[in-house]
Formats: sequence, C-alpha cells, structure tokens
Amino acid sequence: MCRNIKPLFNFEPPATEADVRAASFQFVRKVSGMTKPSQANTAAFEQAVDDVTAVMQTLLGALTTAAPPKNREQEAAKARARFAKRNGAS
Repeated sequence: MCRNIKPLFNFEPPATEADVRAASFQFVRKVSGMTKPSQANTAAFEQAVDDVTAVMQTLLGALTTAAPPKNREQEAAKARARFAKRNGAS
C-alpha cells in the first residue's frame, strides 16, 4: 500500500491538490489498516484524509530547498527502470 505514496516536494510541476489528497488517502489507509472503511467508519476515515491533506499542504508550502526542482517524467522513468531491473526485465 505505501508504495503508492510518492515524494511530493521539489518537483516541477508542483504537486497538485489531487496528488496530495491521494497520498493522504494512502497514508490513512495504511495507518487505519482499512482499504475501504465500513459505513460506520466512513465519516471518521474521510475526516482523517481531509486533516492529513491540510497538514501536508501546510508542510509542502513551508519547506524550502536550494536544490533545483526534479522533473516528474524523468523521475518516473528512473522508477520504471529500477522496477524493471528489480524484476528481471530488460
């Protein structure tokens, strides 16, 4: 599950709200141990996702770096290459 949480800071283009929400959703799923909450837990689950999203937006807005932004496409290509190497594909 956590493999779906990707670094969001210092990328060009910057992370969108949808990217942050998706990472928040995955984090709440992992912490709660639920892939899909029951009806009784849906409100608490969604509130947690909203809260984590807000905190992550604050964090990403406050972070600074002198490093140049990374290119999302180049980083995705590197990740695909690592995956292929790890799984024996060429």
